[in-house]
Amino acid sequence: MKLITPRLTLTRLQPEDWPLFLQVHSDAACMEFISPVPQLADIRQRFHDRLMPWQATSFHMLCLVIRLKESGESIGLMGATPEWMPHRQAEVGYSLLREHFGQGYSSEALDALCDLLFSDCGFHKLKAQVVEGHQASRRVLEKNNFALEGTLRDNYLFNGRWVNDWLFGRINPRD
Repeated sequence: MKLITPRLTLTRLQPEDWPLFLQVHSDAACMEFISPVPQLADIRQRFHDRLMPWQATSFHMLCLVIRLKESGESIGLMGATPEWMPHRQAEVGYSLLREHFGQGYSSEALDALCDLLFSDCGFHKLKAQVVEGHQASRRVLEKNNFALEGTLRDNYLFNGRWVNDWLFGRINPRD
């Protein structure tokens, strides 16, 4: 699986991507709106789980590495977790290394992922949960035609306090 955009290449996570995976999951800036920085054993388990072969009807996450097309430099991760039966839905997520924030890479990569999930995989709806107040992620989703569907109050215990999550959704325009 390989997705190509004007500036990026997205490919399935491979064993040799461990340094990037560790860097993203160990960096407090990358994890700021996702979760507390996990313990090394948890990061290793997440990495192992995401190496499994994937198809649209899988029960585990598709994990893609985002790379700059010109240099091949790995800059982040993007994924989708399917809920195929009975809903034909998938939840999307993304995280870039901090030096690549604010350059439009997440929006560009998400556009390619949405196209794959709708066109090739046949999902009816894509969704995303974002910690309330994470404006950068909200902009990425809205640029990709995700609509705010609501706020889940006190949805997540994060760093010792309950936070709200914004719930975004996008319907397959072909359905």
